[in-house]
Amino acid sequence: MRQLRLEVALIPLTILLSILFICCEKEVNSEFSSSKISIGMVVSDLEKSLDFYTNVIGMRIVEEINIDTTFGRKSGLSDGKEFKIKLLKLIDIEDAPELKLMSFENLPTSPSPIFIHDDTRIQYLTIFVKSMAPFLKRLKDNKIILLGESPVTLYDGRLFVCLQDPDGTFIELIGPK
Repeated sequence: MRQLRLEVALIPLTILLSILFICCEKEVNSEFSSSKISIGMVVSDLEKSLDFYTNVIGMRIVEEINIDTTFGRKSGLSDGKEFKIKLLKLIDIEDAPELKLMSFENLPTSPSPIFIHDDTRIQYLTIFVKSMAPFLKRLKDNKIILLGESPVTLYDGRLFVCLQDPDGTFIELIGPK
């Protein structure tokens, strides 16, 4: 009798798993080959930005991509300049979002925005964390200035922290204390 109850209980689970598989399969059949998004950022000082994103934020460098003169020109990424891209991730899994950092000599600079409405293009990154405590410690240890009255408590009890990277890109950290 006990075995029969277990088999009956497994039927709804089997149906549920089939539905989930069908739903997931439809997503895979979309026009996108991956759910991953990669964001490329040209930074003024690659080493300074790598230090910030790895030691302060906690990202990992997972790859270095070399763009040679020919590919740079043919792809339209550059006018034939060679450059390196440092690929960073929060977690090293295939579909994790990527931050691609690169730098060039003699870059024109624009003033860093004070607020997100001060310029166009990508203005900020939002990172969701399991606990804000280690981030707040690293921010303090690295003398990173928090913006506004950060940390601010959100309606659901999580903390919201706003700061800027070395080039002025806003970083939002959201998570529990």
